[in-house]
Amino acid sequence: MGERLQKYLARAGVASRRKAEELIRAGRVTIDGRVARLGDRVPEGAEVRVDGKPVDPPGPPVVLALYKPPGYTTTKRDPHAERTVYELVPDLPGLVAVGRLDRDSEGLLLFTNWGELAHRLSHPRYGVEKVYRVTCRRGTPPRALLKRLERGIVEGGERLVAKKARPAPHGAVLTLTEGKKREVRRMMRAIGYPVARLLRVKYGPVRLGGLSPGQWRRLSEGETMALARAVGLWKEDR
Repeated sequence: MGERLQKYLARAGVASRRKAEELIRAGRVTIDGRVARLGDRVPEGAEVRVDGKPVDPPGPPVVLALYKPPGYTTTKRDPHAERTVYELVPDLPGLVAVGRLDRDSEGLLLFTNWGELAHRLSHPRYGVEKVYRVTCRRGTPPRALLKRLERGIVEGGERLVAKKARPAPHGAVLTLTEGKKREVRRMMRAIGYPVARLLRVKYGPVRLGGLSPGQWRRLSEGETMALARAVGLWKEDR
């Protein structure tokens, strides 16, 4: 029968599944020269085009885990960035970073060529947990201050909230689900405990584990499916 067209386009890195559906509805996608409709499937060997340009068939999903060292920017092209994370991973077609870590932060960063997985892992709607180990300049914050982060604070006109916040030696461990810009640093500064070091140790079910700074590994099929299940893709695509 072939794969659903919107899933095919998402896996090929053309767009997220929702955006792919918009492309199809707008009549911008063809299958073997015929204008496609929502619900169409892509037969094996068929030629798919978007705005007249051929789409390379998607390969099997790839997910990589990288230990991002400090000093690297999470961007593909930035004339002002001295070093980017894409220098540290293989140059695979359609590979994109999932979420962000600011230049001075370090730890677990995921990459994938599965467009819909990247979209869902990054979107706050799916509530994927990210765990950060924070070292503070002033040591360990009192538990009462960390509880404020769980209740939520307003900083810079935005409400920031940690799902969990607990003390740790010389700092704290925070679990977040939203991923707003520099969220952890802003939270800790707001309670008077600015960050000296910020390390992400977990993203969804995937842990940093024994990776060294600058080192990457390919996730196993089981880990990839666990990520997909965490955002409702595995059940949907079976």
